[in-house]
Amino acid sequence: MRVPNRRNTPASWPRRLAQRAVHAGWAWAQRTGSVTAEHPGRFRFGALGPGTRLAFPLGTVFGEPWIHLGAHCVIGEQVTLTAGLMPDLDLGPEPILRIGDGVVLGRGSHVIADTTVTIGSDCYFGPYVYVTSTNHSYDDPHQPIGKQWPRMEPVGIGPGCWIGTGAVILPGARIGRNVVVAAGAVVRGTVPDHAVVAGAPARVVRRWTAEDGWQPPLRTPAPVPIPDGVTPAQLRALSELGEEAAAHLARPAADS
Repeated sequence: MRVPNRRNTPASWPRRLAQRAVHAGWAWAQRTGSVTAEHPGRFRFGALGPGTRLAFPLGTVFGEPWIHLGAHCVIGEQVTLTAGLMPDLDLGPEPILRIGDGVVLGRGSHVIADTTVTIGSDCYFGPYVYVTSTNHSYDDPHQPIGKQWPRMEPVGIGPGCWIGTGAVILPGARIGRNVVVAAGAVVRGTVPDHAVVAGAPARVVRRWTAEDGWQPPLRTPAPVPIPDGVTPAQLRALSELGEEAAAHLARPAADS
């Protein structure tokens, strides 16, 4: 059975025009609604570094005077950033949420700082990561858990970390530098530098030390970075080479 081609029928033109108008309008809204140091809109962050952009639409944002964002950060769509339990509180003279330079927060992530949360520079978060300094308490068995006063503990994430999709960072977590948190992991307690953690609750599954390197050893070789000076045109040309030509280029000069 042949599916009729409705692409160029007169009846499809109004829909196509409307679709283009909607997409163009949404792209305009995304550009105009994004928040930067030059165009902060209604937001008055304690610090908002140059080159940092909060994508539109934003998630919930309040307590901005106690939120410090470094330079060249990318905050994805629908990311929630909050300082304090609720809006319009006076949280004192010091920032509550500190985000370093070059941090990327993936779409739909939440950073809830009811007490101090610090994210080091050059951290990359996948989408839907949840970081919180507050957790429900359930000490009183006779009261609904949601009505009991929560517990708060500071959270620290060191520089250079990768936090996978859907990970949860709980109150009191202390994550070292250059740590990989696997997707879906639930992290509490202290994580050492140069570690990989996974699971719920998360545990260390691999770690690097100067004495032993990576233990357990890595199963795949480290990726080779693109040499300096290689142009996009050269990369495109390489991608079009056949297997034999690529293998010939990869041989050492003495073998060719």
